[in-house]
Amino acid sequence: MAVKLGRYGIWRGAAGLTPELAAEVEKLGYGAIWIGGSPPADLALAESLLDATSTIAVATGIVNMWTADAKTVGASYHRIAAKHPDRFLLGVGIGHPEATAEYQKPYDKIVSYLDELDEAGVPVEGRALAALGPKVLKLSAERTAGAHPYLTTPEHTRQARELLGPDALLAPEHKVVLETDAARAREIARPPINMPYLNLRNYVSNLRRLGWEESEIADGGSDRLIDALGLHGDAQTIARGLNAHLEAGADHVCLHNLPDDADPLPTYRALAEALF
Repeated sequence: MAVKLGRYGIWRGAAGLTPELAAEVEKLGYGAIWIGGSPPADLALAESLLDATSTIAVATGIVNMWTADAKTVGASYHRIAAKHPDRFLLGVGIGHPEATAEYQKPYDKIVSYLDELDEAGVPVEGRALAALGPKVLKLSAERTAGAHPYLTTPEHTRQARELLGPDALLAPEHKVVLETDAARAREIARPPINMPYLNLRNYVSNLRRLGWEESEIADGGSDRLIDALGLHGDAQTIARGLNAHLEAGADHVCLHNLPDDADPLPTYRALAEALF
């Protein structure tokens, strides 16, 4: 893969990303910025973040296949790739059924969308696929650079690496709370994890595959589940949790600071010191 993501990046919703923040993240040594949510097909935010930086990669996590026309996305990809060679990774996916009225035959939709990206000339190595379950993980290795799993654990990373093989990209997202008080950290992590993710079919099914019992998923998630999905503690403790993904086979880990509406730079700075 031509795009170099480094070992660690940051994942943040599109509304919380600015060129100024991108420049600060680059200075801290992170390898990539992942644009969360469903950025529109023009990919204008990705371009603005790349314009404001010089070396850091930018990736989408993810462009939604139901709402972003593949032909338009392909044209946007080529515009950005020509301007910023080897610095943009197009992450695509189908989102979740609860948010999309047209959500039918999702696997077929993924295949047809990737076919359209082929027709638009988007190279396999320039795109990644949101993937959780075995079938889509295997497809990500066959039709894209690899997989970008969301709301996972190192155990999922280990299983995903076995399915992907040794060469495909594996870049999981993991939520973090820089807070040493466990009860307070759970108060911060539980709301955004529970709503929407513990009420969405795709994520609940994935947690069940990983062996989590329904009793631990229901009612906002058990403390054990919230601790697993939202790493908390001091910077060194969180760094060890993120490193566990690399030890399990990930190539790159993107940390997602909680709460989403807080200034993320204190966490980014503290973790940069622990990670780099």
